[in-house]
Amino acid sequence: MKHATTAKLPKKTSAKVSDPDNPAWTEDMLGAPVVRRGRGPQAAPTKVLTSIRLDADVLDYFKSQGTGYQSRINDTLRKAVNRNLTGRQRPTTRKRAAA
Repeated sequence: MKHATTAKLPKKTSAKVSDPDNPAWTEDMLGAPVVRRGRGPQAAPTKVLTSIRLDADVLDYFKSQGTGYQSRINDTLRKAVNRNLTGRQRPTTRKRAAA
């Protein structure tokens, strides 16, 4: 029959050990707590969260121009929409009926 062995517990160190070069932190040292969790809800949400697949070179082009690439993509798409809505529509071609 084998005897059961138990692992030795680690030795406890005294919590009252003080180091003059490394004093314990106090509330005065830490200051008032600051809680920051993102930018918060939008005051007037005007945009919709969506997912879109773009070609890598197109995305690289907009990203290479610096921060705000998503806004620049949105502006480019808005210009295309406005161009189509302001009357620059292509004329439709219909075959004339034989008389």
